[in-house]
Amino acid sequence: MMKIKKAVIPAAGYGTRFLPATKSQPKEMLPIVDKPTIQYIVEEAVKAGIEEVLIITNHQKQAIENHFDRSLELEYFLEKNNKLEELEMVRDISKLINIHSIRQKEAKGLGNAILCAKCFVGDEPFAILLGDDIIVNDEKPVLAQLCDTFEKYQSSVVAVQQVEAKDISKYGIVNPRYINNKDVEVIDLVEKPNVENAPSDLAILGRYILTPEIFNILETQAPGHNGEVQLTDAIKTLLLKEKVYAHKFEGKYYDVGKKIGFLEANIDFALKRDDLREEFMQMLMKKVEDYKFDK
Repeated sequence: MMKIKKAVIPAAGYGTRFLPATKSQPKEMLPIVDKPTIQYIVEEAVKAGIEEVLIITNHQKQAIENHFDRSLELEYFLEKNNKLEELEMVRDISKLINIHSIRQKEAKGLGNAILCAKCFVGDEPFAILLGDDIIVNDEKPVLAQLCDTFEKYQSSVVAVQQVEAKDISKYGIVNPRYINNKDVEVIDLVEKPNVENAPSDLAILGRYILTPEIFNILETQAPGHNGEVQLTDAIKTLLLKEKVYAHKFEGKYYDVGKKIGFLEANIDFALKRDDLREEFMQMLMKKVEDYKFDK
């Protein structure tokens, strides 16, 4: 039985929703409280048993690579000033996992970004974690849930959750054949349908385990929406060759690639922190009252 050992994190987008903040820094490095978004995603991969991670970047994303590398000057400064807790934290980041990077030469879509990982992945199934999606489950990471599902069916698996009708047009939606209350066989995929034409309310949300056959498909996949190679289109083609399953995961999903999702994640993560909760909650309550008064 094959174990999922490698994961790919696409992080080559320009992050235009967060301009001007992303003019000179990667959107994946924007912090949720005090930790970069991408670190949460890498930590999920580590907790799921992944051994190597490939981050797909572009020429403006050196900060991501630097974050997971050692910073000898910073370590020296922290040690010299007896900031030992901070020193340990900084060193632990560089020890998280074996991280590799490769550049997507042109912005040709998510499918093209995944194709850049072909040599890294080789001939084995692998995980994909989208850099805009943080999913929290303190007991069992969503990627670990998908790994269990893959071991059960030995086929590609996508993570899905039910979404409200008003949000269906924002996501790839699966046409399901239910196996049990958690797992479905995917009959078809529809990218961003209107609610009237949607085959279900099960949306694909940021986590995949795919077989290496996806690379053969991506190499010849015609561009789709916006002239880009779409991963959803490639998975639709994969359905013609092998079974694909969807797992209804348990976890709180944040789309931090959008401003509201990013703000919600910052609030929720701050409220979970023992060192911030009480003071932060008092501040929020005061802000709400002040806003009501101003209105």
